[in-house]
Amino acid sequence: MQPKRSLSLFDSTCIIVGIIVGAGIFETAPTIADSMGVSAGILGMWLTGGLMALAGALCYAELATAYPHEGGDYTYLTRAYGSWAGYLFGWSQLAIIRPGNIALIAFIFGRYAQTLYAPFRESTVFYAVAAVAFFTAINIIGTREGKWTQNLLTVAKAAGLLLVVAAGLLAPRAETIPNEAGALSSSGVKLALILVMFTFGGWNEMAYVSAEVKHPDKNIAKALVLGTTAVTVLYLLVNGAYLSVLGPAGVAASEAVAVDTVAPVMPHVAARAVGILICISTLGAVNGLVLTGARISYAMGVDHPVFRRMGQWNTRRGAPVWALLVQGVLSTAIIVAAGSFIDTIIYTAPVVWAFFLATGISLFVLRRVEPTTERVFRVPGFPFTPCLFCASAAFMLYSCVSYALAHLPVALAVVSGVVIAGAILYAATHRNETGP
Repeated sequence: MQPKRSLSLFDSTCIIVGIIVGAGIFETAPTIADSMGVSAGILGMWLTGGLMALAGALCYAELATAYPHEGGDYTYLTRAYGSWAGYLFGWSQLAIIRPGNIALIAFIFGRYAQTLYAPFRESTVFYAVAAVAFFTAINIIGTREGKWTQNLLTVAKAAGLLLVVAAGLLAPRAETIPNEAGALSSSGVKLALILVMFTFGGWNEMAYVSAEVKHPDKNIAKALVLGTTAVTVLYLLVNGAYLSVLGPAGVAASEAVAVDTVAPVMPHVAARAVGILICISTLGAVNGLVLTGARISYAMGVDHPVFRRMGQWNTRRGAPVWALLVQGVLSTAIIVAAGSFIDTIIYTAPVVWAFFLATGISLFVLRRVEPTTERVFRVPGFPFTPCLFCASAAFMLYSCVSYALAHLPVALAVVSGVVIAGAILYAATHRNETGP
């Protein structure tokens, strides 16, 4: 009842690219432009995000090749700090992060899908629920079907984004007028960085399926670096196209930035073409999140009796069926209560960056406490690179918490309450344990 190594380098890279490139590149660009003001600042912020993600990817490459098991961070945190740390990570992913992210991306798919065809009043919710149900079913059928679906959607979305870039090159250039309303401020820079890093979110996802990667000693590190680098280049090209056609002020003011970028070249079909592209892009992200997320719950279920049902691996289908089902039900429930795009990001961001920081530190801890573990890949530039990642994660955690305290204190209280509930549940179900 163990996972089989069925994911190639191409499959693994498509998982990373497919999850990272969701709706963020279409939804966050105007707010980031409004926060940064000028083209250099906007592109610099996107490049900063790419470098931060790459530093993290290099750290995860060492951890994932040294411990090529399902669950990614769950495994690293458990080995570094004890079962409680892995448990809280798995609990947070199950109760807050994963179903929330799946629901958010699915809801955005539904919003754009209903602009293409709306058979009835509640089409947005219908499409969102249908997307979660469909991709949960695809991945229950088997890992092979899930990865083929991911590969197809990733190639399609990458081609679509390159068409946006081509439209930016062909369209008349905008006057370079800075967005005066978006003058730099501490709060604005924090929000811009939070949104950029959300849009880069997913560079670490392949670590969750590392037990299923062929030739993990080579392909895990390659996929993490290739996927993150490819997305960084793609994001810089797309934002360059936005700025070329609309200028900083135009990007900041746009309510449909990709449509406005393509419209000068394809005025009659821009809205529909971009709507289709966003639907493909979000579907690829939903499928990838469904595929990888269930592996975290599976890993937790293997170790903790209260979640034992989710720790069952269906060898015939090559998938953790119960973990997929529970994840799908929670995601569907959240869709009904989905809030605004940015508010939902802020809701999950503090706990995401807290665990990123803990995972970054775990690299140092595991090198010290498990020195004999074979590390086929070692982080280049050690200790500078992991220190950079940890410093970035700490700054992001500070930025998320301080921004939430100022603008969304209730969300911060709710997410803290969920994590505390997980700690109480762990204490209640592990009271007889004497150590990690």
